[in-house]
Amino acid sequence: MALCLPVAAFAQANVAFGGLKHDSSLPIEISADQLTVDQASGAATFQGNVVIGQGDMRLSAGKVRVEYVTGADTTGEISRLHATGGVTLVNGAEAAEAREAVYTISTGMVVMTGNVILTQGQNALSSDKLTVNLNTGAGQMDGRVKSIIQTGAN
Repeated sequence: MALCLPVAAFAQANVAFGGLKHDSSLPIEISADQLTVDQASGAATFQGNVVIGQGDMRLSAGKVRVEYVTGADTTGEISRLHATGGVTLVNGAEAAEAREAVYTISTGMVVMTGNVILTQGQNALSSDKLTVNLNTGAGQMDGRVKSIIQTGAN
């Protein structure tokens, strides 16, 4: 019999995200139902069933705004992804869901906000905000943090 221990805390919790460790230099593939490009702002907006893949990591959302590096010597390099509308980030056995997420490619940082739920195997954590460093696999949950931890006891 597994024991569920609901734990609530204010402030923050540091969590290891080994499964979310990721190489942010890998190519990014994007598929969606619709694409709108804004040359003036240097951004592209993908809408409808958006799925973004980078290596083994997958991000899905209703809408993703892709911002490109700007300047004289740029070559179409993506600087940031801003996902909204039912965002899910999956890598290995770990998955996180939120209302929105911002992925800054150069730093490998993902910030997810709004009813964040993180599952790691059979364990689950929830909070207002999740910040993950994909380069190191380190993460932090901020706001009202709740945990359900399976003890594995029979």
